[in-house]
Amino acid sequence: MQGGGRVLSIQSHTVQGYVGNKAAVFPLQLLGFDVDPINSVQFSNHTGYPTWKGQILDGEQLWALIEGLEANGLLFYTHLLTGYIGSLSFLETVLRVVEKLRSVNPDLIYVCDPVMGDDGRLYIRPELVPIYRHKVVPVATLITPNQFEAEQLTGLSIRTQADAITACDMLHAAGPTKVVITSMEVDGRLVVVGSDASCNDLDESGSKSPALKRFCIAVPKIPKYFTGTGDLMTALLLGWSHKFPRDLARAAELAIASLQAVLARTLDDYSLSPIETSFSSNSMRLELKLVQSRDDIINPPVVLRAQEIASGADTLPDGVDTLLGSRVDSFGNTSK
Repeated sequence: MQGGGRVLSIQSHTVQGYVGNKAAVFPLQLLGFDVDPINSVQFSNHTGYPTWKGQILDGEQLWALIEGLEANGLLFYTHLLTGYIGSLSFLETVLRVVEKLRSVNPDLIYVCDPVMGDDGRLYIRPELVPIYRHKVVPVATLITPNQFEAEQLTGLSIRTQADAITACDMLHAAGPTKVVITSMEVDGRLVVVGSDASCNDLDESGSKSPALKRFCIAVPKIPKYFTGTGDLMTALLLGWSHKFPRDLARAAELAIASLQAVLARTLDDYSLSPIETSFSSNSMRLELKLVQSRDDIINPPVVLRAQEIASGADTLPDGVDTLLGSRVDSFGNTSK
């Protein structure tokens, strides 16, 4: 991928392991992007380990960095990517960052991973949820919630495909033209559900595409506990949706292909490793093998294909009968 543009990536950072910016920057660089990371936190390791040390950036400190970039004429970005944000002041400042970046480049694409929780449990402060719902979602271009997060953002109880499509429609109405709901349990099965409302623009031939394109992808479940997979997935979606701006399903296929290849290599390395600790054995936490998977990030081995969801459909397409592995966010919480 050539000419990917420049990404400002605001999310967590760990010294050891690949989560947050450590999981996002390298893959985006491989896909041709210049990436400038701002670390919302800097920890020794993710919080799935017994202990960790580090610092947390506040909103004032974030804005100081933006002012420094602005003073030197360095605020032109094609994309903004955000992940885990743990404080109200930081999240509110991110909104100021979006406004500032769009004053420089009105065509800025904002990709938001609204990391809030999973399995019926929040792992951010409750007061951040309405900020995401009423202020962050409306300014996002592409949003990647999991099932629980989509419920928090829409107020819906999502149990069926029809519920998922309604949630996508509500999110589209709020602002984002592209929605990918990950780790969706629909009719007893776990799938990725995507919806693209930007397809009503003129295509290359000058004709209008269908107003909405919806799809689902089922992915085999891997019964292990990973960290950073959601951060990696969202970064890959950013990269491939830039390459295929009118084909979100294709972008999702490529992103999932790379993710599955990374997980397979991580598992292989884990099984061959002579080193095992009590917490890695009991919790099954595996650090992603990103560097070793660079070829699969550049040229994803696509096996799992998106299936179109027909307008008005209330059930998944035939053949969607496998499971999607859980996503674990930067701080060791299962989601996506």
